[in-house]
Amino acid sequence: MKNSTLAVLQKICAWRESGKLPWLCTVVRTLGSSPRPVGSLMACVHSGEQIGSVSGGCVEEDLLEKIRSGEFVTASTQIVEYGLDPEQNERLGLPCGGRISVLVEPFEAEGLEWANQVILALKERRSVLRLFNMERNQTVVETADGVTETSFDGSVLRHFFGARQRMLLIGAGQLAVAISELAQALDFEVIVTDPRKQMLELWEGPEVTLLGGMPDDVIRELGVDAQTAIITLSHDPRIDDMALMEALTEEAWYVGALGSQKTTVKRLERLRLLELSESEISRLHAPVGLSIGSKTPVEIAVAVMAELIQVRHGER
Repeated sequence: MKNSTLAVLQKICAWRESGKLPWLCTVVRTLGSSPRPVGSLMACVHSGEQIGSVSGGCVEEDLLEKIRSGEFVTASTQIVEYGLDPEQNERLGLPCGGRISVLVEPFEAEGLEWANQVILALKERRSVLRLFNMERNQTVVETADGVTETSFDGSVLRHFFGARQRMLLIGAGQLAVAISELAQALDFEVIVTDPRKQMLELWEGPEVTLLGGMPDDVIRELGVDAQTAIITLSHDPRIDDMALMEALTEEAWYVGALGSQKTTVKRLERLRLLELSESEISRLHAPVGLSIGSKTPVEIAVAVMAELIQVRHGER
């Protein structure tokens, strides 16, 4: 599955290059409950074809109808408000009290320059800011230092585009298959590595990047950033410990290891012998996943992804 932001930008560029006039819709403000966060994108053309989402359901249908009817043809970039009253909320399927502001802009040929800059940055795992001055209809793309909240002050949109979340799974067994499927549904780029050639040859999971070699070498060669999660699943301490020894000293925002409580105690003892510091070892989530009584690979995968979501949103 492609990063949704990347997919939207690539599609709108393809439409523009083919001679079509697409429209780019961006959620710039929300109040109360909102189906999509600020910064969410949707691109569409007059024929009704669309990619991405700014709300889902009737809001997008309303935007498409306005475009098809020519309401935006002679207009420059503008803000469209939804959720102004309870009647509109009910008609559009917005949560009670929910309100969203959508920036709607025609994607002219000039847009290709900034969009391609963002596309390249995302492919290279760099974070950037699109600074769009609505009054001047002018965009500048700048490098972003760390994660920055997307914001709109009424005239200037500061749209943060960050590197895609990446997951590295150590061990290509059945559980890796189940986790990969859920992770891709949540828009993670998934990489599975296993030094056991036969395990890679037997892979029957979704389309992911499969890598051989020892996991510590793979981690060093890939490079680990703050958008990377690493989980060991091989059940072989000779493989898992090598990965953890490297992963716990890197920037990865989540490092987890499969195993029982008893296995975890022994693993922590081995990691201390490998001269990892207590602060580094304390970063390890083990046993990996929330404790929900999961037994089957799919249930364990749900527990693992639930914990990642919990940690990513700062709930733990």
